[in-house]
Amino acid sequence: MSTTTDPGGTTVVLVHGAFADGASWAGVAQRLLEAGVPTKVVVNPLRGVSADSAYVASVINQTPGRVLAVGHSYGGFIISNAVPQTNNVIGLVYVAAFAPEEGETLGEITDRSTDSVLGASVLPSEYPTGNGTETATELIVDPAKFYDVFSADLPKAMSDVLGHSQRPVAAAALADKSGPPAWKNLPVWYVVATGDKAAGSDAVRSMAQRAGATITELPGSHLIMVSQPEAVTEVILQALKGCS
Repeated sequence: MSTTTDPGGTTVVLVHGAFADGASWAGVAQRLLEAGVPTKVVVNPLRGVSADSAYVASVINQTPGRVLAVGHSYGGFIISNAVPQTNNVIGLVYVAAFAPEEGETLGEITDRSTDSVLGASVLPSEYPTGNGTETATELIVDPAKFYDVFSADLPKAMSDVLGHSQRPVAAAALADKSGPPAWKNLPVWYVVATGDKAAGSDAVRSMAQRAGATITELPGSHLIMVSQPEAVTEVILQALKGCS
């Protein structure tokens, strides 16, 4: 976790999505820190909506002062469910992210999208749960398909490294239902990547409109904060200014 501390200011808490880790925020975090913005990059456990939301909520609750919560992809699903468990968040930024309605699942949202090809691109494996010999299913994106699905605007060599260093997500996370979402009670900013084939640019745009968000559309892939960190950082700075 990368951190700067400024109890009197607003801290930007960055939450990554599935098949990724905190390094996906490196370009954005660097620019925020250079601008003097207190910043935390959360390591999302990726074990399910309830557990992940509780973890992220605990990070936010232990952050002094006000917080702007930022989520990418599945990280958007998580901030939607974590923020109602906090009392210091002043706004939300979704970056190619899911902003579910109560009762929706991530799988349902991507299934409705005509732009998303995520469902046909995942590979399952089994992992031990720690309860005797019990196992559960977790998922990655087929590394051979990662470039086309996730990162077609990055150099192929860079995309290949990301595709071969994914953090798997518990399959249960795609089926867990959202609780009452934070976006109904806070100002929202949204980055829609017009070439998003993972979350699906059509689904992301629809969720942004439903949330009444201030929308910025950028030409690029699902990993828009990696390919265009300057533009994504600018949206976050606009949100900070809008919440002040």
